[in-house]
Amino acid sequence: MRRLAGHCRELGATPDAGGVNFALWARLATRVELLLFATPGDCQPEIITLHPQRNRTAYYWHIYLEGLPPGQLYGYRIDGPRRPAPGSRFDANKVLLDPYGRQVLLGPDYDRQAAARPGDNLSGCAKSVVIDLNHYDWEDDCPPRHPLSRAIIYELHVGGFTRHTSSGVAPPLRGSYLGLIEKIPYLQQLGITTVQLLPVFQFDPQDAPAGKRNYWGYNPISFFAPHDGYASHPHRAVDEFRDMVKALHRAHIAVILDVVYTHSAEGDNAGPSLCFRGIDNDAYYLLTADGRSNTDYSGCGNTLKASHPVTGRLILDSLRYWHQQMHVDGFRLDLAAMLALDEQGQLQPRSALLNAIDTDPMLADCTLIAEAWLTEEQQQASLTAGRWRVWNSNFRDDVRRFIKGDPHSSRALAWQMLGNPDHPADQTGRLDKYINFVTSHDGFTLWDLVSYNQKHNQLNGEQNRDGQTENFSWNHGQEGDSDDPAILALRLRQSKNLSSALLLAFGTPMLLMGDEVLRSQQGNNNGYCQDNPLSWMPWEWEAPAREMQRFVQELIRYRRQLFRGHQAGDQLNTLHELLQQADIGWHGVEAHSPDWRSASHSLAFSARSRDPALACYLIFNAGWEPLLFNLPLPLDGGWQRVLDTGLPAPDDIVPQGEPLPKVGDQYRVEARSVCLFICQP
Repeated sequence: MRRLAGHCRELGATPDAGGVNFALWARLATRVELLLFATPGDCQPEIITLHPQRNRTAYYWHIYLEGLPPGQLYGYRIDGPRRPAPGSRFDANKVLLDPYGRQVLLGPDYDRQAAARPGDNLSGCAKSVVIDLNHYDWEDDCPPRHPLSRAIIYELHVGGFTRHTSSGVAPPLRGSYLGLIEKIPYLQQLGITTVQLLPVFQFDPQDAPAGKRNYWGYNPISFFAPHDGYASHPHRAVDEFRDMVKALHRAHIAVILDVVYTHSAEGDNAGPSLCFRGIDNDAYYLLTADGRSNTDYSGCGNTLKASHPVTGRLILDSLRYWHQQMHVDGFRLDLAAMLALDEQGQLQPRSALLNAIDTDPMLADCTLIAEAWLTEEQQQASLTAGRWRVWNSNFRDDVRRFIKGDPHSSRALAWQMLGNPDHPADQTGRLDKYINFVTSHDGFTLWDLVSYNQKHNQLNGEQNRDGQTENFSWNHGQEGDSDDPAILALRLRQSKNLSSALLLAFGTPMLLMGDEVLRSQQGNNNGYCQDNPLSWMPWEWEAPAREMQRFVQELIRYRRQLFRGHQAGDQLNTLHELLQQADIGWHGVEAHSPDWRSASHSLAFSARSRDPALACYLIFNAGWEPLLFNLPLPLDGGWQRVLDTGLPAPDDIVPQGEPLPKVGDQYRVEARSVCLFICQP
């Protein structure tokens, strides 16, 4: 195998017809070794020492190996001066991943702790894999390009979606990219336009409390490699991920990735050296003022230094890679505000990196969603760039509080139903700026939200200290499972009420995997380490779950299809778009007389569009007594009932396409109910 100098024009391992070029940024390194492994369990790799004069240009180390094929397993060992800065963490014994590696193989002998203990970790190291990206057939793949104003987002976990034995997926494909493909018809039937996948960057399953496995994947060890645990065959994670994206696109479903660029699986000072720490700890991580310790704004042990030019470029290159090479349609940036921290850890109102992402021409057709707060201080970032969309946790809390019956909540609900126009971060006035949700992976499921007053996270092994304490939840009279028919019926009605608020509000709705079938985690609101049926999607449903699934499916159909106005060219205007220019009114039991008192538990909303003529009337009654509402005069034709959660199924929602029952100028709204009426002359 002939060794040539190589180049640093492209970082990572780049194969071509003659061999592979390896390039690595390691500005302080005094010695770099490239290790070539014959098998996943190889403990005696071929070691190639890079020559500082022949294989180094400025800050970059590089080498070209003729005849080396794709699929080669490799890693680096790096040494450097121990004290160029107090934060240096060079360890010449540790095998390190390539920061630009396109695939990672952990192997059956992988040992996270071996990368943290003194000595070498050859027997249990993670390995990068040389990947040829140029021979995959995308078959004229075409992204759906759904506008967010019409999108229905479904947050799901690739592994948990099909891992349950009830999924009907063959055992080798359960919990995999290919297994998800088999459930695409379900997503289509439900009415989903966009899936938002929990992290699929390679993460460390061993990064969890003793005896547990990391399930969520929010601590990555690579920003380019798809998680190999979701591949049905070793070495095929890249192609199988692409197969999944291609199949979703064929079904007109867009793909958004939940991405983590704020911290890594290397953890705190006692954590392992897997990649960044052993290459340049001070460049990749935000350290304390004395340079000796990691900062922990993420709550996960470390904070990436996004303000450093090399780290910032790594993040931008990663986004470009997933969009261009893997055909991903958008990104939800976890704890995005942390990317605006400077080298002193201060939040900058105008982040160079966030602005670069927003204005990058290679990402111009991507959806960009920011989780805009910092975990440590819950501080809102100034994410005001025009293309950024914001995860709306205020919607979650305000809707929960009103449906639960808390005081001082009616006016907050009104703002949220209108698209949160008074939000301090909103400088655009766009009603599709916010991604609304009532539940997400982080917190209670919908059914647990109406079944538990307190979190029950004992199984996580942290004495129930982890997870959010304030959930604005309500058990409706009994904590957890109940066989009381009245409690169960009220819980089901409240689940419909919460879903109605979500799917009828301005903004883009996001549903949590399994909420439509009342999936429960038994009160665990932080299932990050529960890779078991507690967190997985169930596929065998009892009668209440089937009733809820039907309700959500019909409600999505109304939102997406029924409320269409006129057609202008090839563009169909939906209710959501039409009502942005509509006359908006607020009401109480009497028309045009809303009750904004702190003790108010009822609210009605009307929207009226003249071109074309269309009106809707939405009523919330979160109190304990039924109320008689006097409906305002509609357009010609009278009001028709679409849904009433106070009615038993199947009358709770009229199936799309069936005649809508007409109602008079008064309507009795049962306690704890939501009603929707429309008028289409």
